[in-house]
Amino acid sequence: MSNNNFPKLHNAAWPGVVGKGPGSEPAIDLDTMLNLTANAEVNGVKFDGFDLFLFDPHVNIDSSEDDIKRLADKAAALNLEIGSVVAPVWPDTDGGSAMGTEAERKQFLTQVKKACRISQKLRSFGIRPNGIVRIDSACNPEGWAKDPVANTRLIAQTFREACDIAADYGERLAAEGEICWGGMHGWKAMVDTLEAVDRPNIGFQADMAHTLLYLLGYNKPEDRILPHDFQWDDRATLTEGLRQLTAALRPWTIDFHVAQNDGTVHGSGSHDKTGRHCPANDPNGKLDIAVDAGHWLRHENGELTKAFKHICWDGCMFPNAVMMQQQTWNDILAAMIKVREMHGWFEE
Repeated sequence: MSNNNFPKLHNAAWPGVVGKGPGSEPAIDLDTMLNLTANAEVNGVKFDGFDLFLFDPHVNIDSSEDDIKRLADKAAALNLEIGSVVAPVWPDTDGGSAMGTEAERKQFLTQVKKACRISQKLRSFGIRPNGIVRIDSACNPEGWAKDPVANTRLIAQTFREACDIAADYGERLAAEGEICWGGMHGWKAMVDTLEAVDRPNIGFQADMAHTLLYLLGYNKPEDRILPHDFQWDDRATLTEGLRQLTAALRPWTIDFHVAQNDGTVHGSGSHDKTGRHCPANDPNGKLDIAVDAGHWLRHENGELTKAFKHICWDGCMFPNAVMMQQQTWNDILAAMIKVREMHGWFEE
């Protein structure tokens, strides 16, 4: 086992909430998710922290300073840091479309501001040494496609205003490449959107499960990289596709999700038709997690980017029966450790 202590290894709390609720399984409360994280251990190595979704029933976006301090104390008691946070910018979470009406865009920006306030408070309490505030366009590809140029321009305008808000709080924003969000649903569209925003405090959040589907052109066939007759056992072609994809998006990447995908789409509600997250040891997983993480964590010359201080596991929409097994999180931690052993570094 290596002596690497960076990047720090985080678990995500939001799989207890995303895809849960009415019409699905009950949400898993934050305390349970944090205890499962804190109790995971592989050869003496434990998770260093967790990333958060700022939405009930986990964290109320209107939390008071006392509420935020209690959250910080809870994390500290479990010897866990808090890292990146997800701003609830979607219409069904009191946000609004980034390419919507003036009122909808105002709601989007209001949620970003509230998320940045909580993030800044967590930093001030010393529990959040690094991380970003995650956003997306909160609109679907079909709506975006009605006028790609104008809609990209409007999303970029909203994101610029969000960046200005974040800057006031000393925060950075990261847009995640989920194929269900308009203007972000193809890798070229994602680059176009980021370039149009043109702010120093915005970047890309790469999720290995979601970005795999960029290669297949789901929701944006013209951006497909892999050939139409591609077979998953053709490792050389997959590797070349990942190389091309990451060459375009790695320079923007400021936050990273380790994940597995079986090559299919999955989702529910507003998060429909997005990358299916699989357990770390899923036999149908198409990625070599540790090897393929290197496309994001290393420059093309092989040198480490060190563009972020922690990485996070993302496993949305696992069944509750799977998530309630401690072994699930031990297996996830083991996969994360392999990533750090292969692409990490040591700091005093």
